[in-house]
Amino acid sequence: MKKYNNIEFNINNVGDEVELYGWVAKKRNLGGLIFIDLRDRSGIIQLALRPENKCYELAESLRNEYVIKVIGRIVERESKNLNIPTGEIEVDVEQLELINTSADLPFTISEDTTALEDTRLKYRYLDLRRNSIVGNLMLRHKVCLIARNYLSNLGFMEIETPILCKSTPEGARDYLVPSRIFEGKFYALPQSPQIYKQLLMIGGMEKYFQIARCFRDEDLRADRQPEFTQIDIEMSFAEEEDIWGITEGLMGEIFKNIKDITLDKFPRLTYNECMKRFGSDKPDTRFEMELNDISSVFTNTEFSIFKTILEEKGIINALVVKNSSDKFSRKDLDKLTEFVKIYGAKALSYLKYNEKELSGSIVKVISDKEKEALIKELNIEDNDLVLIVADKPKVVYASLGALRVKLGHDLDLIDESKYNFLWVTNFPMFEYSEEEKRYVAAHHPFTAPNKEDIDKLISDKANCYSRAYDLVLNGYELLSGSVRIHDEKTQAKVFEAIGLSMEQAKDKFGFFLEAFKYGAPNHCGVGIGLERLIMILAGTDNIRDVVAFPKTASASCLMSESPNVVDESQLKELSIKIN
Repeated sequence: MKKYNNIEFNINNVGDEVELYGWVAKKRNLGGLIFIDLRDRSGIIQLALRPENKCYELAESLRNEYVIKVIGRIVERESKNLNIPTGEIEVDVEQLELINTSADLPFTISEDTTALEDTRLKYRYLDLRRNSIVGNLMLRHKVCLIARNYLSNLGFMEIETPILCKSTPEGARDYLVPSRIFEGKFYALPQSPQIYKQLLMIGGMEKYFQIARCFRDEDLRADRQPEFTQIDIEMSFAEEEDIWGITEGLMGEIFKNIKDITLDKFPRLTYNECMKRFGSDKPDTRFEMELNDISSVFTNTEFSIFKTILEEKGIINALVVKNSSDKFSRKDLDKLTEFVKIYGAKALSYLKYNEKELSGSIVKVISDKEKEALIKELNIEDNDLVLIVADKPKVVYASLGALRVKLGHDLDLIDESKYNFLWVTNFPMFEYSEEEKRYVAAHHPFTAPNKEDIDKLISDKANCYSRAYDLVLNGYELLSGSVRIHDEKTQAKVFEAIGLSMEQAKDKFGFFLEAFKYGAPNHCGVGIGLERLIMILAGTDNIRDVVAFPKTASASCLMSESPNVVDESQLKELSIKIN
């Protein structure tokens, strides 16, 4: 059995005899002296063989990624490499055994590999040998261990919930699993353990957690996978402050152990304040450049476009890009215009301020009074650039919020060494679905409304707010959670508000609603996105870097070639026919 990792040894081990296993990362023959970099999961250690060594001929035949066993004695290196933990020593090889050979590699296994991501994903088992991927997976392991220990010490029980469950509405698209025994019926893979963890609270478990697998059939992006993991937490007899305190303590424990950082208490903003200041409910607060509502400046404007937008209950917002007007040519500004159009904006107006004069796309159509008001309202200084979007609030916030983040990266305004947490609270209870022409649950239909908004559930959905909350870290939604509904009357009202009759609700959630008749405690919880947390801690912006066997953006696995066709006999067993 392998007893030692390469990087366990240093200059203090000179003279020790060691038995090591691993892969040949590199071999150098310096005309009589062979050096081999032996790699295992922990890192590299150098092996040395001279011509008189009985293993010399075998060493000459070794190639990259051959698997070997070595017995030898640790000696001090003549030419030291202080960039690696074992750089002061090497192993004088006494015995060498070839365990297995390797075919020619499809790409070089190194940190500076130029291989395309698709190639690395196809041969993921080789990509796993790179130090950065090993490090990310080790980081993930450590975070899971910290979470387990922290929550266990607070009296939480780790409980597994089902993977095969019932398909329910209100959420992302389910992955469906056909039943062989019950012809024409389907299981669904869980989008989260939401219903089960609430049932655990009704069952009297009081404090539950799980490092849970979740599945959502939705469009992917750099920070999303079709199957993902969340640190799921639920507790009874608790309110927002309780779950926030538990979560902040967990994050504090993780960041102290992983980054040696002591976190301050997390600030809080309401959803509405976030949208007005940052145009996003997951703002990156590592830099300033907030949105400014300049609608009042144009209350009596003669500029027809702005006038029409304000008459139609739209708003006018601006970003002030400090000391940067000289950095943006007309061509650059045209590109920014195309960028905001992605988010529904019809145009991006701009103004530049130089030598106490405004110039730009709308300078000729706004009055001198409006120019003066803008300079004062926005505190515009020399060489400032003002970017303006006028539209419906939803479009203004989405476009300027995204533009703010883009400019933060493009202008290098973000301090990458910072970890800025933020609680976002008081989310809308409902959101209007243009596709379905009705209000749907903004979070999920078991989220409790604010106590003062219960009367608005039916009569004023647009202004009804919930006890839902998100934790944001550096512009990423790290977790989502809420206080849950625990009484039948309120739950029935919520179902009614989203157009779900009690008959329909019982059809979809019957077993769940039945449980609430038997003494449900008040409860609340969170689901922490594990991959997003590891991604931020690892300093990468691609979630695939922190998953052992990830899917591509099209939800396929290039390595195993899944999804794939199945035998006709399997389909027949399931009574399924492919059209």
